[in-house]
Amino acid sequence: MTCADAATNAPGQAARRKYDSADPAEEAALPERKGERTRRRILTAARRKFAEVGYERATIRAIATEADVDKSSVIQYFGSKQDLFREAVHWQIPHDELTTSDPGHTVENRLRGMLDTWAADPDGPMAVLLRTSMTSDEAAELLRQHVTVQVTDHIAATIDAPDARLRAALFSAIMMGLAAQRYLLHMPDLAEADVEDIVRIATPLLRGLVAPEA
Repeated sequence: MTCADAATNAPGQAARRKYDSADPAEEAALPERKGERTRRRILTAARRKFAEVGYERATIRAIATEADVDKSSVIQYFGSKQDLFREAVHWQIPHDELTTSDPGHTVENRLRGMLDTWAADPDGPMAVLLRTSMTSDEAAELLRQHVTVQVTDHIAATIDAPDARLRAALFSAIMMGLAAQRYLLHMPDLAEADVEDIVRIATPLLRGLVAPEA
């Protein structure tokens, strides 16, 4: 438990009595729950700060202030700014949940997931990583690694056609281009378009890349 999690009342006796009265299971779980809350608060604050000023200009001190914790707490939980950044912008695509027996439906699921959730939240991991990659070489390299593993490698393994990796890379480029132009650059025709219209028009294009014979 960090100093930010500790009780701040002078003697702290009420907090201690409440803690002491808990049963063993509750007592064991309490510090972990508080620690997880602090950890989540730091990650949320880090995403906001990285999105606001970029990777290079964001400092551990500023992130700690944003999260209302001590600088030492950030270091305790994450070690360094680099490690904090990596965790703050990590996102995992739920491939198993999105994949169906119909390639068109699978593509549609991926599009909706990105447009409705992953890229739509300006403080979400994907959006923050996209934004910071515009100004930071380190963030750009992390984005390249992440997209290769999360998208290109996985999609390529599902394509039964020549040039599978190139097809997967083109699929990824279209998806990330949509996200960047709609949510980062706010290109008017994409930013103002209805999600249903984007899905309707883009799905056949993407399906042609990953399932050309379907």
